[in-house]
Amino acid sequence: MKFLSDNTAPAAPEVMTALADANHGYARAYGDDDWSRRLDAAFSHYFEAPVRAFPVSTGTAANALALATLTPPYGAILATEAAHVVHDECGACELQSGGARLTLVTAEQGRMTPRALMQVLEDHPVSVHSVQPAAVTITQATECGTVYTPGQVLAIADVAHARGLALHMDGARFANALAHLGAGPADITWKAGVDVLSFGATKNGALTAEAVVFFNPALIRDFELRRKRAAHLLSKMRYVSAQLLACVEGDFFLANAARANRLAQRIAQAAGPRLLHPVEANALFLRFERGQREALRTKGFEFHDWGAPSAQAARFVVSWDQPESDVDALCEALHAWT
Repeated sequence: MKFLSDNTAPAAPEVMTALADANHGYARAYGDDDWSRRLDAAFSHYFEAPVRAFPVSTGTAANALALATLTPPYGAILATEAAHVVHDECGACELQSGGARLTLVTAEQGRMTPRALMQVLEDHPVSVHSVQPAAVTITQATECGTVYTPGQVLAIADVAHARGLALHMDGARFANALAHLGAGPADITWKAGVDVLSFGATKNGALTAEAVVFFNPALIRDFELRRKRAAHLLSKMRYVSAQLLACVEGDFFLANAARANRLAQRIAQAAGPRLLHPVEANALFLRFERGQREALRTKGFEFHDWGAPSAQAARFVVSWDQPESDVDALCEALHAWT
C-alpha cells in the first residue's frame, strides 16, 4: 500500500492514448512538430490569455530554467524555507542561473506571507555590495500540502512587483490546487499576478512531461537558449507535447486531482489531531507516537518519514489512481489509535 509519492504512480490511460496517437509516421524534430506547434494556442485557451508554453522533461528543469531566466548571476531568488527549489533540486537554480542566491522567507503552514516577504526585503537593503533581488517563487500546492487562494497569491505578487521582482509559481501539483479551490487556471496565475508558471503534469498522470508557461512575454528573453544549453530541448518533443495537450484539452487531468484530494480528505478525517498541517491537496503530514510508524510498515504501508527523527512525523501522498482499498486500510489503522 504505497503512499510514498505521486511520482510512483503509473501514467494515466488518456496519456498513453495521446502517446499512441502521436506515435505514427515521421514528424519534424526539436519542437517543430504539429503537436508542439499547437501548445501555445492550447495553453492560451486553457489560461484565457496569450501565453508561451515550453515543454521540458522534469520539474527541476522547469523551475531552474524559469528562475534562471528571471534572475542574473548576481541576483537573489526569494523562496520559503521548505521550498522544493531549496531542499530537493541539488542547487539546480544556482547552477542554471550562474550563481544566483536563494534567500529564505519564513512560511505559515507552508505558505509565504506578504508580511514575511516584505520583512526580508527590508532587512536586506540593496547596494552594489549585495545580491540583487530578482524573483519570488511560491509552490502551489505547497510542500506542506496547503494551497494558496487567489487573494493570497495576489498579495505576494503586489509586494514582489512593487520592488520590481517577478513572481514564479512552482505548480508541481497545480491540478490539485485547482481542484481544491474550484477555481480556473487563470484565477490563480496571471490574474493573481504570476509571471511564470512551472506547469506540473507528471505527478498527476503524465509521463515525464512538464512545461514552463510565460504569462509575460517580455520575461522570456533567452529561455529557449537556456533550455537547449541545459539539454532539455528534446529531439522527439512531440511525445511530451502530446501529453501536455491531453492534460489541458481533456477532462481527466482535473478529475484525477479531485479524486486524489477526496481520498486524502478521508485519511485526514481518520487522522484527526495527528495532522501537522491542514489537508488541502493530496499530501498529508502526520505525527505519531514512538513505534507507530514501524507498526504501519509492518502492516504493509509505505510512506516517507518527515523531518527530524525526534519529530516522529511522516508524509503520505495519495496518487491519482490510489486504490480505495489502500485508503480504507490506512483509515482503519489510524482509527485504531484514536
